[in-house]
Amino acid sequence: MNAPLSDAQTFKVQPSDPRLAEYLKEYPQPVFSERLYQSIELMERYSVEMAIDLARRLNLIDHLSQWRSVDGLCSRLSFQPSFKFALHWILERLVEIDCVEARTDGNTRFYQLRHTLRKSDLENLRAAVLQIDPANAATLDLLDHAASLYPAVANGEQSGDRNLLGPQGVPLWLNYFHNDNLTYAVNNWVGAALAAERVSNQRTFRILEIGAGPGSASEILLRVFDERGLLPRVERYLVTEPNAFFLRCGQRKLARQYPDLSLECAALNLDLPWSTQGINPGEFDLVYAVNVMHISKDLLFSLNEARSALASDGWLVIGECLRPYFNQPIYPELMFQILESFTNVQTDPEVRPNPGFLTAEQWRCAFTRAGFQRVEVAPDIDRIREIYPHFFTGAICGQNVVSDK
Repeated sequence: MNAPLSDAQTFKVQPSDPRLAEYLKEYPQPVFSERLYQSIELMERYSVEMAIDLARRLNLIDHLSQWRSVDGLCSRLSFQPSFKFALHWILERLVEIDCVEARTDGNTRFYQLRHTLRKSDLENLRAAVLQIDPANAATLDLLDHAASLYPAVANGEQSGDRNLLGPQGVPLWLNYFHNDNLTYAVNNWVGAALAAERVSNQRTFRILEIGAGPGSASEILLRVFDERGLLPRVERYLVTEPNAFFLRCGQRKLARQYPDLSLECAALNLDLPWSTQGINPGEFDLVYAVNVMHISKDLLFSLNEARSALASDGWLVIGECLRPYFNQPIYPELMFQILESFTNVQTDPEVRPNPGFLTAEQWRCAFTRAGFQRVEVAPDIDRIREIYPHFFTGAICGQNVVSDK
């Protein structure tokens, strides 16, 4: 990786560990670069500053003079039960900067104010993030919009889904889910690289993409296939997305870029049986998704549906935002955790103890329990997180090995 680009006022970011570049050398530059590293580091700081600001706007400080649980705070402040996940995230961010102290009693986490909260410095920090990369505005704008909704969502005055996914939110999501926005697009590159490796030995292959959104993951997947000479082998590419607007956006873009591609588009709800939605068993050689599977209401059900759609020796490859360590708060959660689709899921003590993003260990366990073999997480998250605990990107794969017996 290159030398740091800027210390951006008082928000100094130490250079990345040289071992990080070695672990990521197989991925194209500038996908993994010092610019991206600094962007993510300052995004993390930005989300902490937002947690400070939200703690004041939600009136948490006055109620933390003694030990309180998330349930207790929700009750005292008359917050909606669905806001507990977001509230836990805010408190854990304050624990990180030693403003709040935490202790665990049995299965319950309690919090108490340790130091007076300093004033947040969102304006200067935003300028520092944009100085590193102006394209970071897409992520910052979505973070800002989501945070502005927190008080009304907490009090039950507004719906996070209706506002974040409504007319004001859709343009922000389109900018965020764009390959110019590297803090998001890095997930597309990692997923595409692993998918290309897994199908490279096949003469032809049929692809099913789940939850394609406006098509940024599809775009990178096809670009990587094209660069590696795999594009002529694509026999069929079915792109699915439940949001009709996003589906049309993606379809137009891909049809324009790849006019000779055998492209199909359809809606698919990953929480309902796929066979009732036109997906036949054993129909595909690659099932692909980026940042989709973690919102499955029943994760093992959706993984099993994906395996059923695969031919013998076919692969499921997913790109996901990964939580490096269990219970670690990460900045992308701020814009998702007030969405019902993100939090209203079935939990499982091994696979998914909490809603939201999973760790690499949890994904390995989920794939294995769903019957996949040759399960792998790339890049080497276990080594990377030891030197860089803010690395949130990974891809998981598993093969549908059908026994002859």
